[in-house]
Amino acid sequence: MNTITLIGCGWFGFPLATQLMKQGFQVKASKRHPDDLAQLQQAGIEAYQLDLANVTTQVKKATLFDADAIVINLPPGLRRGETDYLGYLTQLKNLMGERQYQKVIFISSTGVYPSLNQTVTEQDAGAFNDTSHTLLQAEAIFSAMANSCVVRFSGLVGPKRHPGRFFAGKTDVSGANVAVNLVHLDDCIAAVSLILSRTDTLPIYNLTANEHPTRGAFYAAAAEHLGLIAPQFNQQQQPSKIIDGQLISHQLGFQYAFSSPFKMLDAC
Repeated sequence: MNTITLIGCGWFGFPLATQLMKQGFQVKASKRHPDDLAQLQQAGIEAYQLDLANVTTQVKKATLFDADAIVINLPPGLRRGETDYLGYLTQLKNLMGERQYQKVIFISSTGVYPSLNQTVTEQDAGAFNDTSHTLLQAEAIFSAMANSCVVRFSGLVGPKRHPGRFFAGKTDVSGANVAVNLVHLDDCIAAVSLILSRTDTLPIYNLTANEHPTRGAFYAAAAEHLGLIAPQFNQQQQPSKIIDGQLISHQLGFQYAFSSPFKMLDAC
């Protein structure tokens, strides 16, 4: 494997690209807006504009997809009310054509799991609401491809995404009992890099830290870590879930650098 294409090169994709280049790979990557290509080019990334809402205006699309492996990381934007996510992914699949990749990695979300006060594994996904239904449909577009692997990220934290800001200063917050499921950017990069290097991967992996403190305990500590006002939780409990992220460790020997959300705070 020599060349890797990243579809989407933002908060996760850009540091992944730079890490892969350090490992000796040629990296191609796409951005939606042409003004964002300069940053990629300055870093030595072969940059392409790709607007899946208007692909007819793109040039050299085929060259972007000529690679040994491809990593697809397009945030669905469902919370912002975007409705064309599945259409964009279908368009992307058509652009990929009949190419045979050594690895196809699709970045998904642990939002596919319902909160049923239990520990959930990769087999427990279900279409329990509109969001999870859309996410599972998105996964299915690529999971049928040869050598595919779906990686489901839990809540992402890291540089410019410090969890202390999530609830700081808020009052009357419910769900202090809810288990926290987070993963650090560095572990995401390391895990995807590992999957790219292996031929014995399974179809789906969760990625989440091993420890799951309660929301009440963690977000108070996270806010105080930044010197912000800790959130005040009420007594209203909410359904919870614990994401089991150990399959990738047991099967591929992956080791989380941040096994606890508390340890992530100094690296955000």
